[in-house]
Parts: sequence; C-alpha cells; structure tokens
Amino acid sequence: MQPNHEFDNANFNLLQAIVEQAPDAIIFADREGAIRVWNRGAETIFGYAAAEVLGGSLDVIIPEHLRRAHWEGFRRAVDTGQTKYTGRVLTTRSVHKDGSKLYVDLSFGLVRKGAGAIAGALAVGRDCTARHLAEAALRTHVAELEEKKKVGSNEDSQPPHY
Repeated sequence: MQPNHEFDNANFNLLQAIVEQAPDAIIFADREGAIRVWNRGAETIFGYAAAEVLGGSLDVIIPEHLRRAHWEGFRRAVDTGQTKYTGRVLTTRSVHKDGSKLYVDLSFGLVRKGAGAIAGALAVGRDCTARHLAEAALRTHVAELEEKKKVGSNEDSQPPHY
C-alpha cells in the first residue's frame, strides 16, 4: 500500500475530521454516560453546541418518560458488552434544545479499548421526524378509509327503508 501524502500532515487528523464533519449525529458517552463526543451533525439535529453538552448527561436529548428505560439498557450494555440493537437501526423519540419532539433513527455500538474493556457507547443518528410524521399521517388516513369502507359496506347490506 502506497502512503498517501495528502493525509500525512501532522496538523490534520483524518478520523477527527470525518467525525466532526459527518452530516449524521455522532455521539459517544463514556461508561458513566457522560457525553465525550458530540459532532456538528449532533449540533444540527439536537440544537446544542458541543460546548453545552460535553461532559454532561445524555438526558438533554432523552424525553423524561424514556430515561429510566434508556439508562437500564445503557448500563446493561456497558456491563455485559452487548447491545440489544446491534446491527439494527432504531427509530426513537428524542427532544431538541427548544423542547420540540424529534424522531431519530439511531444505530448503537460499544467502543472498546485496546484490551477489550468497554470505554463507552456510540450512537450514530439522523433526524427522521418528517418521515415519521408523514408515515403516521398516511397510516391514519388509510385507517379512516378502511373504516369508511366498512361502514359503507354495512349500509349496502341493509335493506332499503321505505
């Protein structure tokens, strides 16, 4: 493999640049759940600048009613070294800095140190609020049409009233 001198600059960290400039949210929380990585994608989706959340809790983006389940799953994953959603994308509720509700497609992973010990958890996500709301509206519309069809067919089966 030939060296690529374009990336040899000691002042340029390719991996850091990829994480920072990725359009999707990339979030890493250490074993205690403190946010240690929060990229521009996360800033865009959730509304918080990295300086506002680094070192703080993931609770800033987790709706209050989901926090207990989140932390139980987080602790179980960190303690066992396995995530329930490995290899899957989970659509979950989240909250923006302004308080608005979001739906986010997230994939999760555990980050291991060189010796294999769990350093923390990684989430990569993108805002899917518009898609989720459009799909919900479509499901509601289909259900309404099916109900009208059912009511209409019941009326058709009734004898006429003279």
